[in-house]
Amino acid sequence: MTGEVRLGADVGGTFTDVVLATDDGLVTAKVPSTDDQSVGVMNGVRKACKSAEIDPADVDEFTHAMTVSVNALLERSGAKTALVTTAGFRDVLEIGRQDRPDLYDLDATRPEPLVPRRRRFEIGERATPEGVTETVDEDAVREVAAEIRECDAESVAVSLLHAYADAENERRVAEILGSELDVSVSASHEVLAEFREYERTSTTVVDAYVTPKIDSYLGRLSERAAEAGLPKPLVMQANGGIAAIDTVREHAVTTTMSGPAAGVVGASESAADLPKERDLRGLVTFDMGGTSSDVSLVRDGEAERTTDAELAGQPVRTPMVDVTTVGAGGGSIAWVDSGGALRVGPRSAGADPGPACYGMGGTEPTVTDANLVLGYIGERTELGGELSLDVAAAHDALAELAAEAGLDGPVAAARGVYRVANANMARAIRSVTVERGHDPREFGLVAFGGAGPMHAGALAADLGIGTVVVPRACGVLSAYGLLAADEKHDAVRTHRVALDDAEPGRIDEYYAELESAVLADVRNPAAARVRRQADLRYTGQSFELTVDVGDSFDPTAVADRFHETHESTYGYRMDDAVDLVNLRVSASVPRKGPAVASAASGDSHPGTREARFEDGARYETPVYDRPGLAAGRTIGGPAVIEGTESTVVVPPAWEATVRPDGSLLLVEGDQ
Repeated sequence: MTGEVRLGADVGGTFTDVVLATDDGLVTAKVPSTDDQSVGVMNGVRKACKSAEIDPADVDEFTHAMTVSVNALLERSGAKTALVTTAGFRDVLEIGRQDRPDLYDLDATRPEPLVPRRRRFEIGERATPEGVTETVDEDAVREVAAEIRECDAESVAVSLLHAYADAENERRVAEILGSELDVSVSASHEVLAEFREYERTSTTVVDAYVTPKIDSYLGRLSERAAEAGLPKPLVMQANGGIAAIDTVREHAVTTTMSGPAAGVVGASESAADLPKERDLRGLVTFDMGGTSSDVSLVRDGEAERTTDAELAGQPVRTPMVDVTTVGAGGGSIAWVDSGGALRVGPRSAGADPGPACYGMGGTEPTVTDANLVLGYIGERTELGGELSLDVAAAHDALAELAAEAGLDGPVAAARGVYRVANANMARAIRSVTVERGHDPREFGLVAFGGAGPMHAGALAADLGIGTVVVPRACGVLSAYGLLAADEKHDAVRTHRVALDDAEPGRIDEYYAELESAVLADVRNPAAARVRRQADLRYTGQSFELTVDVGDSFDPTAVADRFHETHESTYGYRMDDAVDLVNLRVSASVPRKGPAVASAASGDSHPGTREARFEDGARYETPVYDRPGLAAGRTIGGPAVIEGTESTVVVPPAWEATVRPDGSLLLVEGDQ
């Protein structure tokens, strides 16, 4: 090895993906995920290293994305958490915002708070946005610590009123609890120094809820990595950037969308030149795995980000890549509802027992079974090089579904499952495009994940998207994205003032403090790029828009940017006064993904098989071996292009061209 050897490992609901970059190019591996995710990660690492004929000790950089925190939220399996808050605000988690998930549903229910009322404790103290007016009684805090000890809490969240403005009381409460209790303590001024009590408290509780699991998991992973000779892992955060493992263990809430964020980064890197090449406004990223599908938007080379997310019914306000998830993956189970309609997901067969065709005990029909019956997946295909398929089991499962739904046999059921799954994913894409004022026809679709390239062509046709790119490492693109992600850290501080009354000197001092905070987390501060931003709104509005701020705060320039952003977002601007709400700083250290090039080898056209497409007709469809396709090769549809980790389906009237980097460009035939 003369160059740097880099390793990325991403854990999904069904498979764990690994990408290894060496002097000779990329080596990929896909292995089943395990209950203890670190076991599956190391299985994948050993498999990739064996294929590359290197020792794990030769790896220079190891980056990781996992689903530990989001699984803890979805499964309600996080730590037994206690909440300490200001007297009178014990029920803020339950009161919330008093909005309904469905306005006209009289039976709508809200998710239960992560902290039940019996583990929510009040402290006599008070602060206002101007400062502390009542200090904390330290003896009272110690009494609360004793009560928390008795309820066997495994972590504590501290969220006091207006601690974002003055953290003196909250800091002291957290210090006393930390000294009195042998559990992790999350303080809101460290997790999210931003106003809005409900969202700040919820985010702090989520951090406390997932911290013990993240800390334990990363500890096990570090030990297993060290035993194998691997370096300490870097960890992907929800904001689309990586961070040192010790930093992440202190801020566990930042890992909630780790894997999906890595996928968006990988998609953006893999198709960075496509918007200019095809005259597009940006990219829609489409990641379809075994359990769910994630879609996001990339514009001007940057993934869309949000600070207004909800995970498993819990508001989380930390910066994260804006990803919309639907329960439609390869393992999503097809079923018939009480009205006789065919439905797909959100329940999934997972990795164990998996789809019926896996032959591991699963009997319920899934999207993967439908793809097998339709001929998109071959009978001899070994998914991830690990799992052989049972065609008869897939037919049997779909035959039962057909009987229940009143359809004419397993093929008709398979077509229905395929269409319903596509409709679910199309709605998700419309939610990030049409519903936000973007025309999907002006974007390209980047398809990846184990199942994404099988559905991308039909999905693009439904949406009027004429350009699809399937990256070379499409089946493990989230793992590839780990090698391309910048290191990134964020900080925020609420400073509410009318923009006309803002004091630039004072605001620049606040920005300097935020910069010091984020640079303290950067591994190499000298290489970091610092970006200042501000959240603003028209007076009387409830929500803000984020705009860039230069090296020094200029109220006039910031106002002009806000008016322009408001007009481009909502289609109009106003003459009303503008309010400054939050100050934001991010620090990033750029990293470049490993070079990828086409490396054709072997027989590219091993045979044909019968497949059915949207027009219902049977086609004797050519099947190609993707690694054998040389750059510049064009294949007319219908066609199936098989790789180790995923299969690309080229519909009739479409064609696929191999790009120099080995990715596939799918376009409609008349373009």
